[in-house]
Amino acid sequence: MGGRDRRPMPIRRRTVALLLSSLALAACATTAVAAGSAPPVPITPDGVEIGSADGYVPDGDRLSPFDTAQPAVSNLERALLQAVQDATDAAAAEGVDIGITSGWRSARLQQALFDQAVVEHGSVEEARRFVLSPELSQHVTGRAVDIAPYDAMDWLSRSGSDYGLCRTYANEAWHFELVTSRGGECPEPLADATAG
Repeated sequence: MGGRDRRPMPIRRRTVALLLSSLALAACATTAVAAGSAPPVPITPDGVEIGSADGYVPDGDRLSPFDTAQPAVSNLERALLQAVQDATDAAAAEGVDIGITSGWRSARLQQALFDQAVVEHGSVEEARRFVLSPELSQHVTGRAVDIAPYDAMDWLSRSGSDYGLCRTYANEAWHFELVTSRGGECPEPLADATAG
């Protein structure tokens, strides 16, 4: 190798700064994905962004059943909203916090969710097990609510009938509808949305 100097060539400051910036951005992106960051806001096929006016609640967020400034809550059928609020008060007395992850949805939000489910599940038939079209969804009529966290789902599964609230589908522990009178007995949940 002779007496040749093998030191690396000097790198310019700008190149180093760009390289460090790129690495920092990549690390941030990796951290966001690893942390389970929420998916982007749904967009209709014609490019319209769907927002809170459509009842959209970002993944991971929960609304208070008393937050009637939010259309997802305020557009619920009155009897359902009252039942959920009453159940929320009773659950809170037992240390359980009930939050709404989805309530009323506009037809265009429901269609976007249905279209997304078709892509995720590979067929219209399979998607219908989890998301109904706007014409069939009780969310669009304001007659269904999805709740969280798990202890709220469990509490409503056991005590919801005291308020007329019942788990509707066996494959959706979070989905409740007003399907019995207060203090009545809930019917057995359907296997999924296609059974109804």
